[in-house]
Amino acid sequence: RVFEPAEQGEQFGKYRFVEKRLERSYVKDYDAIPQQGPAYWAGQFDLKNWIFLAARNDSALVGGAVIALSTDGVDMLEGRDDLAVLWDIRILPSSRAHGIGSALFRAVETAALSRGCRELKVETQNINVAACRFYAKQGCTLHRIISGAYPDFPAELQMLWRKTLLARNSASV
Repeated sequence: RVFEPAEQGEQFGKYRFVEKRLERSYVKDYDAIPQQGPAYWAGQFDLKNWIFLAARNDSALVGGAVIALSTDGVDMLEGRDDLAVLWDIRILPSSRAHGIGSALFRAVETAALSRGCRELKVETQNINVAACRFYAKQGCTLHRIISGAYPDFPAELQMLWRKTLLARNSASV
């Protein structure tokens, strides 16, 4: 399935989309793209400001998230020290739909806030319908759509989401 921009349909911020079934389904393995997976990050970026989170069920690793902060060469950070980028979030397929992703996302927000960030930025693509719905459910707003962002995947649209981070107050008002 894929989201295509439309005049009517599901709304994310100021954008509307229609979900369409692809004639031929496939699974995109982001780690199989040459020099793009986690094994290459340390060779491409200085990870000293990055935050790595793990989600466990008992002792088993079931997911994780990575936050990029204040890193030269990460254009998505826009040169800002108050912006965090959710670089990666993953949940084992067998552990999905149990609230682990939402808990990880809340941990991402808390970690970014603790480092002085006021905003969170997330990138996904229109081919990742589940991720788009997930980020919308987490309170992210679709900020921008960019066609042609992926020369190797010209049919895909880059979708940039943002969320203003607010400190949580445990006291009731």
